[in-house]
Amino acid sequence: MTKLLFVRHGKTEWNLEGRYQGSQGDSPLLPTSYQEIHELAAALQDIRFSHIYVSPLKRARDTAMTLRNDLTQSELPITVLSRLREFNLGKMEGMAFMDVEATYPAEFDAFRNHPDQYDPTAIQGESFQQLLKRMTPAIKQIVQANPRRDDNVLIVSHGAALNALVNSLLGATLATLRQRGGLSNTSTTILETRDRGQHFKLLDWNDTSYLSRRPDATDTI
Repeated sequence: MTKLLFVRHGKTEWNLEGRYQGSQGDSPLLPTSYQEIHELAAALQDIRFSHIYVSPLKRARDTAMTLRNDLTQSELPITVLSRLREFNLGKMEGMAFMDVEATYPAEFDAFRNHPDQYDPTAIQGESFQQLLKRMTPAIKQIVQANPRRDDNVLIVSHGAALNALVNSLLGATLATLRQRGGLSNTSTTILETRDRGQHFKLLDWNDTSYLSRRPDATDTI
């Protein structure tokens, strides 16, 4: 049995401002976010991890390295996987949500509410199908590399990408990918697989109970 603990990166300046970051935009973590990552690490101290995998984007790498430095395990390996990066949101990246809604209303609504209707052609972005095609093999690779019954793996990535990925692993269709709601900054979502990645079971969704601050609307995507 392998347990996968999916962590969304800490809150950034653009998260606070309500801007799309995507795979090219990459604003820094807020100073207060490091304290929240420390709080997450404290909640994870009793779990022994076999590996950390992380998106190449700096906001995710800073989150993962802070976690790794806090965890008391010695020589915990960490691997950067490009397939774990956020959606390529094309022309929407760096734009405020309200400006995207005004400029690209169909894309804005479909991305948030109707993944099966999302067509990123106009914004020169990445579709949900393309994202899942690149991310799913990465998870299969991770599970195959950590097959032991007691393997626990940390995967640090991004809100929109993890939301689509995790729900897809649980069998959701494109039309139902958003039914569980969003993922908050510094949240943890846990899956387990007992058959090396053929099937997954949800153990916890969007857990932020360890944070001293209650997440607000600017935390969740």
